[in-house]
Amino acid sequence: MDPAPEIAAAEAAEEIAGGALVVDVREPVEWDAGRISGAVLIPLGELGRRVEELPRDRRMVIVCRTGSRSGYAADALHGAGYDVANLRGGLFAWAAGSLPLEPDGGYVL
Repeated sequence: MDPAPEIAAAEAAEEIAGGALVVDVREPVEWDAGRISGAVLIPLGELGRRVEELPRDRRMVIVCRTGSRSGYAADALHGAGYDVANLRGGLFAWAAGSLPLEPDGGYVL
């Protein structure tokens, strides 16, 4: 199985601005600390049973804290035929690129 493509934070921001859906696979406590605006939360452990919630006709950027958990999720979704990319470096890379998190004052836990 081919791995899902990885994209840098700046490229992810462009794709999101263009309509890509952000799927955050972190845990709720991490999500509460800070997240990308418009993201949906599906913790990695729930992805298998919630995969039907994801659109098959829309690009998705999969994110976690460092890019590791989201890499597993992106590879599985890519293998299942979804149009996905993994955010390389995760939300740490997103925040390091001075890209916005919500709520105001949000941070990566």
